[in-house]
Amino acid sequence: MFDVITIGSATMDVFVESDDANIVSVDSVNKKSEFMSYPYGAKIEINEFSSRVGGGGVNTACNFANLGFKTSAIFKIGKDIYSDGILNFFGNKNVDLSNIIQDESLSTGFSIILVSFQGDRTVLAHRGANAKIKKSDINFEAIKESKFLYIAPLNGDSTKVLDDIVNFASENEVNICINAGSSSIKKGFNYLKRILENAHIVVMNKDEASIATQIQVRPDSKEEKFSEEFIHPDIISMLNKLKVKDYQVIVITDGSNGAYAFDGKKYYKCPIFDSPVISTLGAGDAFASTFCAALARLGIDIGSALMYASVNSSGVCSQFGATQGLLTFEQIEEKLKQNPQFKYYVKGK
Repeated sequence: MFDVITIGSATMDVFVESDDANIVSVDSVNKKSEFMSYPYGAKIEINEFSSRVGGGGVNTACNFANLGFKTSAIFKIGKDIYSDGILNFFGNKNVDLSNIIQDESLSTGFSIILVSFQGDRTVLAHRGANAKIKKSDINFEAIKESKFLYIAPLNGDSTKVLDDIVNFASENEVNICINAGSSSIKKGFNYLKRILENAHIVVMNKDEASIATQIQVRPDSKEEKFSEEFIHPDIISMLNKLKVKDYQVIVITDGSNGAYAFDGKKYYKCPIFDSPVISTLGAGDAFASTFCAALARLGIDIGSALMYASVNSSGVCSQFGATQGLLTFEQIEEKLKQNPQFKYYVKGK
């Protein structure tokens, strides 16, 4: 029996950083967007270049194992040089790989990550085998015998197995934490609602939550200063809409603004834990899986779980690579002791 089984993607990630990247902000009445740009037709100098293993299934499995959970991972890869790199990467990670799928007819997932001078990134992703998970690939017996299931974003045809996986886990009383991916979200709220109904914890970033709920976060105007409120009213509307069952906890992450949670009675707000930002890749995976792990293992309140997640996420941001900088519970607690000013806020009944 495993404490947790993760299912998601596995990729070979190539990081490319250039000081010639520009960040362009575009404001409209209802939306603010930011773009990474390079001079068109130019030859761009690369300042930093490296390769790492990543993907939501990999990142979260490594984090759960690092936090002391008996962990197994489900992901699909090909049989090529990239799959060799992924399998070798797990040599000292204490993650069970008996449930992974290899298919020599498919290519292993591959991503090029363009990193800006601010630490944020744009990802060029080739899904490869990640988008081809089939129902017949899944070891449902292993899921049945696990304590909880963590579902990282699935893509392409792999989303077709999401209904079966979630329903099976729910029928067998396996707790479910889901970080819904864009492929599932874009199918519309009526589809997503069927998935959410069986999930105990749901985590999305603000952009994903906006697409899922069709609620735009309005910028400040002359008449209204939304930024001065405890939580932006549009984010509160998102939290309310995404919570479709009483037993659920909904979390929305908001980049440098921190994260918010709602349990049906109280709204929680947690700032980011201050740290150097080298790369934000993997930070969302670290945050979501740590939040689930803290609630499952420590029995702490939602606000404290947000703090644990923020600290661990900041550790990933401070290093180059999606699984570099992951902390143990003991290391997280030590950082919290050293920073007593770091707190969460709560309002509600």
